[in-house]
Amino acid sequence: MTTIPAPLRCYCATTVRILRQLRADHRTVAMLLLVPTLLMTLLYFVYHDTPTAAGVPRLFDRVGIAMLGILPFIVMFLITAIAMQRERISGTLERLMTTPLSKPDLLAGYGTAFSVAAAAQAGLACLVSFGLLGLTARGSVWLVLLIAILDAVLGVALGLLASAFARTEFQAVQFMPLIVGPQFFLCGLLVPRDQLPRWLEIISDVLPLSYAVDALQQVSRFTGATGQMWRDLGIVAVFAAVALGLGAATLRRRTA
Repeated sequence: MTTIPAPLRCYCATTVRILRQLRADHRTVAMLLLVPTLLMTLLYFVYHDTPTAAGVPRLFDRVGIAMLGILPFIVMFLITAIAMQRERISGTLERLMTTPLSKPDLLAGYGTAFSVAAAAQAGLACLVSFGLLGLTARGSVWLVLLIAILDAVLGVALGLLASAFARTEFQAVQFMPLIVGPQFFLCGLLVPRDQLPRWLEIISDVLPLSYAVDALQQVSRFTGATGQMWRDLGIVAVFAAVALGLGAATLRRRTA
């Protein structure tokens, strides 16, 4: 009989526990699954009557495909940061840290559980956007889904990292404009990154959401996966892994 290593058991137990908690929290599940989809629907009606020149992609197509990556990132960052801080305030985190559960196992379990939720969230948003709202892209819908999931995972990783520096749920929320705001403004959605002032372009080059949006724009413009798209996805994945590592290194056992 094969014995499962203790770290793997701890990791799996944490993942299952978080998924069960999410399933029992109907409001959080509704926010996870429905908010990006509802916002994409709102965006569709905002641009529905916008005139478009012949041969030019609709404004909804150009903005919407980027938002499929941005919205899951924002929602998962917010929910993950608050959920992790709630565990700390309730004393659950402190009790867990007295067990053989290590910090990397704990954060890996959280990351996996919320990543499963992120996959469901991104899948529903893509299904509604492409199936019901008529969003179009030259590349594969599956590539858009892959990027949207990775963006959501990035939001999970940064949310876990931000929660390590917050002492209350309110402080966790306050990190959102600090971490998410600059990335949203400089990711290329509002102004192409190569048209930004040089110093802002340099800053955008070190922000992970910039590469996520670049990857989605590659899918929007080209029929197949491009080398630049895979490079951008690799950079986003590295950012997510580094954020999880820093989160494990800075995780506190106690709230105070």
